[in-house]
Amino acid sequence: MLRNKSVRYIAIVYAILAALFYGFGTPLSKLLLLHISPYLLSSLLYFGAGIGMLFVVLFTKSQRKSRFVNEFKKRDLKFIILMIALDIIAPILLMIGLTTTNASTASLLNNFEIVFTGIIAMIFFKEIVGRKMWVAISLIVLAGALLTFEDFTGFHISIGALFVLGASLSWGLENNCTRMLSKGNPLHVVVIKGLGSGLGSLIIALVVNQASVVWYFVILALLLGFVSYGMSLYYYISAQRQLGAARTSAFYAIAPFVGSIFSFIVLKDSLSIVFGIAFILMIFGTYLAIKENNSHQNNSTN
Repeated sequence: MLRNKSVRYIAIVYAILAALFYGFGTPLSKLLLLHISPYLLSSLLYFGAGIGMLFVVLFTKSQRKSRFVNEFKKRDLKFIILMIALDIIAPILLMIGLTTTNASTASLLNNFEIVFTGIIAMIFFKEIVGRKMWVAISLIVLAGALLTFEDFTGFHISIGALFVLGASLSWGLENNCTRMLSKGNPLHVVVIKGLGSGLGSLIIALVVNQASVVWYFVILALLLGFVSYGMSLYYYISAQRQLGAARTSAFYAIAPFVGSIFSFIVLKDSLSIVFGIAFILMIFGTYLAIKENNSHQNNSTN
């Protein structure tokens, strides 16, 4: 019994670490954008995740026994291609958005990934969306509207916020593609994601002639990608094995709020009344989304 509790507490720590690592990614990317183009930074972040996780697979004894060969079938190819394509588009949109909007606002708008993932799952995969989720979606959409409009008197829209919302939509689509590959080793999925999306973004950076950068910023971006994207997923998977998907997501949902708070501390982002209201709405919306996921899992296991 004592050992089971210890394993559970370790899993909770892993879930929180996953959220912290991902949450730090947006504000730190904002700093790197001062020295790296959005296209190249997107490439380096995913390369960092893919290469880092490839080393985890190769040098972890339990992972070495698993093989990529024959893990995915021919019918999975379309989902792999879509996953990689969307993972090329999403971070580029996020990085472009970060060049013109606060990192704290961008972090908070990342909650729209919950909205888009749920709606797409309902429409295309016929998942049931309960009352709590609809209320959660409404609250998050309202908060997003507050963050998107810079001036309500003149209805001036923040272009940067729209790019971040585009990234959230892309990741919402990508989440639903990735779920179709969930039967495979999750670490193998992130290696494919990282290397494929990193290569795609690098090609775009080369085509638009935005691939030049000082070498030590390349190292920093790769390290950020390994930690924020790669290690975040690694700890997330480790936590899922003990806590299950719903409970792990309850801890992981703090990631956008970690990013916002980190932005205030490190980047000195300004705190407005509108942002405060949106922050509160996002908290309630995220809480209801988690409750909905917990209720859905409990019903499915009964």
